Amino acid sequence: MQNAPPASAGIHTEPAGRHAAAERHPPPDTHTPADRYEELFVAVQREAVFADSKTFPDCAPLGAPQEILAAYRQACTAPGFDLRSFVATHFAPQRPALASQAEAPAQDLRHHIDRLWDELTRHPDQHPHRGSLLALPHPYVVPGGRFVEMYYWDSYFTMLGLAASGRTQLLHAMTDNFAYLIERFGHVPNGTRTYYLSRSQPPLFACMVALCEGCGGQGALRYLPQLLREHAFWMDGAQALAPGQAHRRVVRLSDGALLNRYWDERAQPREEAWREDVATAAAAPQRPAAEVFRDLRAAAESGWDFSSRWLGTPPAGAGRLQALATIRTTRILPVDLNALLHQLESRIAQLAAQAGDAATARRHQALAGARRAAMDRWLWNEEAGAWLDLDWPEQTPRRGLNAATATPLFTRTASAAQATRLADTLARRLLVPGGLAATEQCSAEQWDRPNGWAPLQWMAAEGLAAYGCDALAGEIRARWLRTVDAVYQREHRLVEKYALHAHPEASGGSGGEYPLQDGFGWTNGVTRQWL
Repeated sequence: MQNAPPASAGIHTEPAGRHAAAERHPPPDTHTPADRYEELFVAVQREAVFADSKTFPDCAPLGAPQEILAAYRQACTAPGFDLRSFVATHFAPQRPALASQAEAPAQDLRHHIDRLWDELTRHPDQHPHRGSLLALPHPYVVPGGRFVEMYYWDSYFTMLGLAASGRTQLLHAMTDNFAYLIERFGHVPNGTRTYYLSRSQPPLFACMVALCEGCGGQGALRYLPQLLREHAFWMDGAQALAPGQAHRRVVRLSDGALLNRYWDERAQPREEAWREDVATAAAAPQRPAAEVFRDLRAAAESGWDFSSRWLGTPPAGAGRLQALATIRTTRILPVDLNALLHQLESRIAQLAAQAGDAATARRHQALAGARRAAMDRWLWNEEAGAWLDLDWPEQTPRRGLNAATATPLFTRTASAAQATRLADTLARRLLVPGGLAATEQCSAEQWDRPNGWAPLQWMAAEGLAAYGCDALAGEIRARWLRTVDAVYQREHRLVEKYALHAHPEASGGSGGEYPLQDGFGWTNGVTRQWL
């Protein structure tokens, strides 16, 4: 990986004191497990008391956290202190969301998914006291497996399935939960845990609002205040930027155009992957650890954690950790994020006009037009016939195609000519026997080949269909459904990701930091909608 550009390259760094103070003194009701348990948290993670780094941050304390920490400090230096026994005495691990089935279910795939919704639904009165789980006012669906909280972008694709299953009341409740999160925190967190509050995920609340309205729920206009507030979160600091500068999630390019990147407010190991992040930073001794942590967290905000999409060029013969240590997410302006923000700006303009707020409508229509022009200039690559992510300090497109290139079709950002070119590119470079591949690169990361993911299939197929590319859209849908059904018939489960081999060799996906998870929210949602 190339070294980060010097200050003269125009990268703006916010004064360290403001974020440092915020990290040291978060609001009391949003303290993360690392905030609360300090050296106890580090000891539990470092000594691998639990095999999965996510287990301890998700534990429910069996007493007041400050009293548990005091008890640890008093006991930890005593001869024969047993950390595992101490943790077992003071914490209760959360159970996985859904257990694997040993026997074939009686239902076909459609009815199996319909039955899963109740098993994956959680209610506010089930929230453990004093844990990391954020309280919500309404019921919601969790993805499955180790993921026993509500996630941002997962939920939109899950909600598609709720609509198809006729579970519209639950769909409406989830939309209101997301509105509540924006009202309380100013953004939708990555997931409903305190340790996720420093980042968001791909902004799909506008899509949820449209889906809710289309299923007889609250009109979209009701959610205009939350849409405006989410947009303000992503654009924070934009007005003060000079060309070549960046602040949080916004970058002003050399021509004055504004585009967005992924970011995280903290530059520390992710609490749910503490050991993994510490090991990754140690594999890059030439880089400041905080820089590695920030880029890992920013990739988690993207939802693509992790992928060659975010990596530099690893040394020859590098292992997985050395390759991952080249991560450079904050240097990259992603196609999908900017397309979704174009959609958000366009939707705000439409709703503001409907509300009679002409000034807000004009302002956001202008923002949407400026973003589309910036995307055409900086992200559309005529030679490749595709939208490509941009390394903004270098002002060069990222090599290698990934499935996020189809998002401008999903958001109606592309022109008809671009859609035609892109359909040809997708068919030649990313269409494989089992569906649409995440990238062209095979790696040990889960968002690379051979894996495919439900949200990528949905956005590509629905986007292609919107531009009249029905044959390719239908082919992606058919190949994906064959993949999901083949694994279901053989293993009696739906999973988080799939290895897109030809039927009947299709299998659950692999790679990444944790084992394959069952459930699974967005797979259920996209599959049920297409069935």
